[in-house]
Amino acid sequence: MRTRTLAGGAVAAIALLALTGCTGASGPAPAATSEEVSPGFLAVADASAPAGGELVVQVDYDTAEAGGLDPQSAATARSWMLEGLVYETLTTIDENLAVAPGLATSWETPSDTEYVFTLADDAVFSNGRAMTAADVVGSLQRLRDTPVTWTGQLGPISSIEATGDREVTVTLSEPYTPFLAALANTPAAILPIAEMEAGTVDIATEMLGTGPLVASAHRQDEQWTFVPNEHHPDAATLGFSTLTVDIVGDEATRAAALRDGSADLAVLNSTDSASLLAGAADVRVATQRNTDFHYLMINSIGGDPALADEKVRFAVNEAIDREAINALVFGGSTAVTGVTPAGLPDACDPSGLASSMRDVAAAKSAIDAVGGLDLNLLVYTDEPVLAQIAQVIQQNLAEIGVKVSIEQVDYATYSGKVYADPSDFDLALSWFAGYADPAMVTTWWNPSLAGFSSVYMTGSPELNAAIAAGASTPAGSDRAAALAEVCDLADQQSEMVPLVLRPSTIGWNTAELSPTLAADEGYGNVLRHITEFRVG
Repeated sequence: MRTRTLAGGAVAAIALLALTGCTGASGPAPAATSEEVSPGFLAVADASAPAGGELVVQVDYDTAEAGGLDPQSAATARSWMLEGLVYETLTTIDENLAVAPGLATSWETPSDTEYVFTLADDAVFSNGRAMTAADVVGSLQRLRDTPVTWTGQLGPISSIEATGDREVTVTLSEPYTPFLAALANTPAAILPIAEMEAGTVDIATEMLGTGPLVASAHRQDEQWTFVPNEHHPDAATLGFSTLTVDIVGDEATRAAALRDGSADLAVLNSTDSASLLAGAADVRVATQRNTDFHYLMINSIGGDPALADEKVRFAVNEAIDREAINALVFGGSTAVTGVTPAGLPDACDPSGLASSMRDVAAAKSAIDAVGGLDLNLLVYTDEPVLAQIAQVIQQNLAEIGVKVSIEQVDYATYSGKVYADPSDFDLALSWFAGYADPAMVTTWWNPSLAGFSSVYMTGSPELNAAIAAGASTPAGSDRAAALAEVCDLADQQSEMVPLVLRPSTIGWNTAELSPTLAADEGYGNVLRHITEFRVG
């Protein structure tokens, strides 16, 4: 699933590249670190800190989905985070990216295709109605019956039944290892089915969930206001009175808001921001590790005709120096990855991929065979780090006779060129959320499952079969072998090329806010532990 990211300042990185060249150079040490204050956490809220104030958060972009505020249509990380303040899911993930109880307090697996969930008895929608098993059945059935991007992540569900007042049983047609992790994201949220069926709530325009907050006001691309859901179990201990989320597209403005105290917490996208805030009083900046990763799209359908040739695409893939991207763009703070996010259990080893050999001579020979190439590389302007990565790739590909013109456009233009049919680009950069199970993101390499990627990649039956095998194999050594096959095939076909993991940079005002922030995240939810935040 595609997600948007940050923007920022390519200028500093471009200057850096000019000074150092593109390979073998060392970039600046990261100004923000992932140092943990407690196992699994960048910060842990002080329960004795002042509480009850107004919490102000600044983020880079707003929700912008075709389905409005319907959580099942949410397709970007920011939508997941903002709508996740109001809606809850059967499962969640903990600070170790392990699946944990959510609205389901426990579950049993009588067989490898059967999941019996016991539902929480204190889950209440913000209108005061208690959640029922019918809400759970109806929500999952709606997601299954009305295909959206996340439907494919749920796997091969054959039935969803209420098997007790507080019990729901889901049966799969075949084993699907990522099932519990797929239930943990906002599109799988439990909806107010009774109100929806009665026509009293249109969840495309109004949010009604069991989550800790209620959206009381929203101006698109400007601001959200949330107030506590008085029926939530954490309502009495919530450490703030209201939450305001300001949508601030400019990275420098968000950093300035942290410095002058007008924001308590801000999502930052550029490592440059961490450096600029290094001396700011009462501001701490930290890097949250992510399973998200940057990748390069090589358009085999609508791009330069030469890109239809797998040998040409692989030459482009092989020429890219991922370690240089890590060093020059991220100061060495991240890691190279394959299709399965590096660091997750059973993920493939990117150093074992054929492209990691970087046989530049062979790559140049493949490009020479087609008489050289002149390609455009598309990035969007509100994610500055993409322009920085593009600079490295431009210099890498020059070594093999590929001239790259970097085209920076606003996201709407980018989206129109990349995801419309027909697509209109040669190369493009973006990033995927990596989730909490290594088999989940692999599905986006199957165009028939992903949908959005079908306009620029063809995939293959062999790769689709490997993806399915990776998803159905139980965790362990057998799955590691199956996922290695996925990584190898995707590397060979080179239609979507993983590059490096994409860390999040988070800044907060230590004089006003005592937050809880996990050290790792897989669903783009910086505010996952917001019920523990305390604001004076």
